[in-house]
Amino acid sequence: MAQRARKRFGQHFLADLSVVDAMVRAIDPQPDDVLVEIGPGMAALTAPLLQRVRQLTVIELDRDLAVRLQAQWPESRLRVRCADALSVDFGQLAADTGAGALRIVGNLPYNISTPLLFHLRAFAGLVQDQHFMLQREVVERMVAKPGSSAYGRLSIQLQRSYRLTSLFDVPPDAFDPPPRVMSSVVRMRPLALSAQRQALSEPLFEVLLARVFEQRRKMLRGSLGDWARLLDWQALGVQPTARPQELSIGQFLDLADALAAAGVSIRP
Repeated sequence: MAQRARKRFGQHFLADLSVVDAMVRAIDPQPDDVLVEIGPGMAALTAPLLQRVRQLTVIELDRDLAVRLQAQWPESRLRVRCADALSVDFGQLAADTGAGALRIVGNLPYNISTPLLFHLRAFAGLVQDQHFMLQREVVERMVAKPGSSAYGRLSIQLQRSYRLTSLFDVPPDAFDPPPRVMSSVVRMRPLALSAQRQALSEPLFEVLLARVFEQRRKMLRGSLGDWARLLDWQALGVQPTARPQELSIGQFLDLADALAAAGVSIRP
C-alpha cells in the first residue's frame, strides 16, 4: 500500500525518475563516501544512491517511513535514524561514521528548510558538500548577489560559509503530491576556514543584519537608529543613504566590527 504524504511533515515525494537521475549525477556519489540523506521519504533518491555507495545513513522523521526503509535494506547497507533533522548532532554523526567528511543530500521539507540550513551551517567544517532540493525562491535567496531584490540575511550568512551553485529547476509535477511552487537543486561546498571571516561579535553581526533587512527599503542611517551616529561612514567606505541590499558581505562585517569597537554589545 502506497504511503500517503502527511501535511504536518511537509511531505512531497519525488516521483520523476529523470529528476532523480539528474540529482544522482550532480551528487556523483563514490563507493566509500560517507553519505547522509535527509528526508528519504519513499526512497526515490535512496535506492539509486545505494547502488553507488556501500553504506548510506538516512534521517527520517516519519516513523512509518522509517520502519518501511528498515524493512527494505539491511542495516549493513542502510542505517535509518528516526529523528527530526533539526535536532540531529551532525558532529556526533560524523564521529560515529569514523571516516571522512560528510556528504549530505536530500529533498528537504520546505517548511523547515531555512532553519535546517542554519542548523547545518554549524557543522560546515565536517562536510564535503551538500546537495538539496528546495523551493526555488529559497535557492534564489541563497545565491543572490548584492543589488538583487533576493539578497538578504540568508544570502549573507550562507555565503560566508559556502560556495553556492544553483544547478537546475524542478517543476511541481515531479512530486506527489505536487507542491504549489517551483523547486531547485542547489550545491553547497563549504569554504576553507581561512576564507571565512568572522565578526568581532557574531551576535552583534546577526542583530545588525536583522535590523537593516527588516526595513530593507530604508536607508541604513534610518534603520540603524542610534547606532548610526557611532559609525565613521567615510572611513568605512559606506554611504549612510545606502540600502542594505547594496552592501557586500565584507561591508556588513566592517559595520558590525566598527559598532563592536564603539562599545555596542549584544548578549548571545
